[in-house]
Amino acid sequence: MDGIMAPDQEQSGAVRLTSHAHGGGCACKIPPGELEDVVGGLAGQSHPDVLVGLDGGDDASAVLVGDNLAILSTADFFTPVVDDAYDWGRIAAANAISDIYAMGGRPVSAINLVGWPRDVLPMELLAEVLRGGLAVASEADCPVTGGHSVDDLEPKYGMAVTGVADPDKLLRNDAATPGLPLTLTKPIGLGLLNNRHKQTGEVFAEAIATMVQLNREASEAAVQCGLRAATDVTGFGLLGHLFKMCRASGVGAVIDRKAVPLVSGAREALRDGFISGGTRRNLEWVRPHLRPGPGISEEDLLMLADAQTSGGLLVVGELPGHPIVGHTTAGPGIEVR
Repeated sequence: MDGIMAPDQEQSGAVRLTSHAHGGGCACKIPPGELEDVVGGLAGQSHPDVLVGLDGGDDASAVLVGDNLAILSTADFFTPVVDDAYDWGRIAAANAISDIYAMGGRPVSAINLVGWPRDVLPMELLAEVLRGGLAVASEADCPVTGGHSVDDLEPKYGMAVTGVADPDKLLRNDAATPGLPLTLTKPIGLGLLNNRHKQTGEVFAEAIATMVQLNREASEAAVQCGLRAATDVTGFGLLGHLFKMCRASGVGAVIDRKAVPLVSGAREALRDGFISGGTRRNLEWVRPHLRPGPGISEEDLLMLADAQTSGGLLVVGELPGHPIVGHTTAGPGIEVR
């Protein structure tokens, strides 16, 4: 679907939320290399009940609280990725809850996390953001039970989410084994369209629909199929999150560029140069571990490194109804064909 040019919101008096932030969505994450340097001193902690902690850089933590029960914990928030306050709330909530689905769990409670420039943006807009978050949390059957807010220079919104899972059926990013297909459950290119939206005001309905879509069905299907390894594709891009999973699992991977689905309009946004700084940093971080094949261009790699917001699950194994985009290998590194 082509982008639809929005009316001139500045002249009409409407607030363009994306103009109040230096970045947008998961593209404003701290670069992965810098982040790992910062949290490196926290890794290596030992506790008998911690099933998944900091060491593997997984999507959520998992702590054993009973013989058949693990508690999952995660938090995610970001600056506006779209100008519509309600849609931003929906996207941010879907993105935060996705961490629970990426672990094979079920969300059971969420609390709002808010930073708001109260002297700059009206509180009525914040109410719309929270209303959007509540709508998606309700769809996920995840009650919103509280929150925390601060007066901030830039608007930020997200959630801390608690989930539950069977400890024997967790989806982990360190459980990939070689010789299995890689399944991707949502198209990529969302970062390109979000950046285009921020710079031009064009609205991409398919991108919004993709970002607000819950990863619940894909997660449940992966658990039912007995699969063991997965991660969600967000700010570090497809290549970045794949690399993290391969590194944690001690495997490599092959990606078939032509098999990776793209959201409508992403290819044109790449052609027109709407590439975020986060995407470029993603590619530079993972580049030493890439083996691009014949015919793979720099633009192809930038697309695969595109900083997603509320992307799909990357699952090790086959999920019916979703495209296979490559496979795991015994050797290290990521080959792009």
